[in-house]
Amino acid sequence: MQPLTQRIRNALDRFEQTEHVFLFINAIIIGVFAGFGAAGFRYLIILFQHLFYGPFDNYLWRISEIPWYYKLFVPTAAGILLGPMIYYFRELKGDGVPEVMNAVVLKGGRLPPRAVVLKALASALTIASGGSVGREGPIVMIGSSMGSATGQLYNTSTQRMRTFVACGAAGAIAATFNAPIAGVMFAIEIIMGEFAIEHFSPIVVSSVIATAISHQLTGNIPSFIIPPYELVSIVELGNYAVLGLAAALVALLYTNVLYKTEDLFDRLPIPLYLHPAMGGLAIGTMGIFFPQVFGVGYETIDMVLSGQQVAWLFLLTLTVIKILATSITLGSGGSGGIFAPSLFIGATLGGAMGYLFQAVLPGMTAPIGAYALVGMGAMVAGTTHGPLTAILIIFEMTHDYKIILPLMIACIISTVVARAIQIDSIYTLKLVRRGVNIYKGREQNVLKSLYVEEVMRSEFEEVPENTPFPHLMDLISESTFSYFPVVNSKGLLTGIFSLNDLRRIVREEESLHLLIVAEDIAVKDVITTYPDENLNEVMKKFGRLNIEEIPVMEREGSRKVVGMVRRRNVIEAYNREMITRELE
Repeated sequence: MQPLTQRIRNALDRFEQTEHVFLFINAIIIGVFAGFGAAGFRYLIILFQHLFYGPFDNYLWRISEIPWYYKLFVPTAAGILLGPMIYYFRELKGDGVPEVMNAVVLKGGRLPPRAVVLKALASALTIASGGSVGREGPIVMIGSSMGSATGQLYNTSTQRMRTFVACGAAGAIAATFNAPIAGVMFAIEIIMGEFAIEHFSPIVVSSVIATAISHQLTGNIPSFIIPPYELVSIVELGNYAVLGLAAALVALLYTNVLYKTEDLFDRLPIPLYLHPAMGGLAIGTMGIFFPQVFGVGYETIDMVLSGQQVAWLFLLTLTVIKILATSITLGSGGSGGIFAPSLFIGATLGGAMGYLFQAVLPGMTAPIGAYALVGMGAMVAGTTHGPLTAILIIFEMTHDYKIILPLMIACIISTVVARAIQIDSIYTLKLVRRGVNIYKGREQNVLKSLYVEEVMRSEFEEVPENTPFPHLMDLISESTFSYFPVVNSKGLLTGIFSLNDLRRIVREEESLHLLIVAEDIAVKDVITTYPDENLNEVMKKFGRLNIEEIPVMEREGSRKVVGMVRRRNVIEAYNREMITRELE
C-alpha cells in the first residue's frame, strides 16, 4: 500500500493535469487570499495609525491638530524601527511592483514567502507614521506572493506560476479600489506585459472574488467621493488634451526625482539602517507646514474632487511638495506604493489647471473636480505607461460614461508623450537601473536569470608562480585543462596562462626554457568572476578579450580561486533554459 504522502502527491498530480479545473479552482483560492490580504493590510495600517496618533475619524484633520514636535517624532521613530528591517531585507524597500515584474520576467514568477509578512509590516509602519506613499504597491506584492506561493506548493510550470502571480496582483488592485476590471487590466498590462487568453479567464476570476471578499470585509465604500460630471462644451476636449500633456511632463519629473533622491541617499556616508530615520525627520518637517503630504493622502484628494475652494497656487505647491515627500520616503528606504501618490499629484495638478481653464474659458469649463478626476487618470497613465488601467480604474470609481472621452484623451496623450521622452515607466526604470531591461528581448533576461555558480566547474589546476618551465610541460602533458590559474605562496591569484601561451614559449631558444617560470608566462591583468554574478555579465567579459575561460573567485573582490567557467558552458546553460521555457 502506498504511503499517505505519496497518495496525496499522486492526487495533486492528477488534479494539476486537469488544466481548466486546476487553474480556475486555484484562481478562486488566490482571489480569496488577495481579498483577505488587502483588507487585513488596511486594518493593520489603521491599527498602527491609532497607536501612533490616537483614535480619529479623519487622518488629515488629526495630523493638522497634533503639535509640531509630534509630527517630527513619530515618522523619525518609525524610521528607526524600519532601519534594521531594510538593512537585512533589501527587497522591502520601495514600491513592490517592480519586484513582482522582475519575478515574472526573470524568476519564473517565484517570490519569497517572507515577502507577505515582512512587506505588510514594513509598509504599514511607513504609511501609518506619515510616510508619503500608497498602500497599493505593497498590496500587489502581498497578493502576488500569495499567488506565487500557491504555484510553488504544486511545483507547477513557469507559465502557470506567472498566471498565479498575475491573479494575485489583479485581486490586490481590485480589492483596493473596488475595481475588478481595472485589476484585470493592471495584471495584464503592467505585470504580465502581454495578453494571452489562457491568462485572462483565471485573472478575471481572482479579481472578481477578491472584490467580493473586500466588499464583505470593508464595505462597498468608494475609494473617493466622486463629483457629478458633465462635458460643458466640446471645446473642453482641448483642455483635457493640454491636461494630458502637462500630466506627462509632471509624471516624468516625478519618476526622475524619485530615483535621483534614491541615488542621493545611497551616496550618503552614513549606515543604511539610519536612512529611514533621516527620511522620517524630513517628512515630519514638511508635514509641519503641509500636513496633506502625510500618509496615503486620500482625504486631500476628496477635498480637491469635491471642489472646495482652494487657491490654485496652493494646489500647484502641493503637487511639487508631494513629489518631494514621496521621493524622500522611498529614497530613504521607506516601504510603500507610488500609485496613490500618482493619484494625489494628478488631482492637485488637474485642480490647478481647472482654475486656469475657468479663467480662460469662463462658462465653457466643467467644475474643478472634473479636471482633478481626469488629472488622476492622466498622471497614473504617464507614470506607469498603463493607459487602459488608468482609464478603467477612474471609470469604475465613477460609473459615469460621460467621463470616458475626456479621460481617454488625457490618458493616451499622457502615455504617448511620456514614452516618447523616456521609454521606461516608473516601474521599469527601477529594473533598468538594476540591469534588467524587459524591452530588450528574452536573451538578455534569460542570461541574467542564470548565475556563475550554476555552470562553473570546481575541478581545475592551480600552478605556483615559481614553477619552472620543464615542470609546466610535464603538467600539461597529463592535464585535460586548457587554462591554468597562477597563484602566489598564499594561494591568491596573480595571473593565468593557456596552452596557446605555452606553445609560443616552446618556439623560443631552448636555452631560455630553464630560466622561465610560470610567473613569466602568465597574463597579469586577469578578468575574473564570482559565483553569484549573472551570466549576462560573464558573456560580456568573454567578448571583451575573446577568451574561452574565466577564473571564478570566492566572492567579489577576492583573489582566491574556487573554480573556472567556460564560454561553452554558458552557451549550453542558455540553450537548456530556453528549451525549458519553450516547453513550459
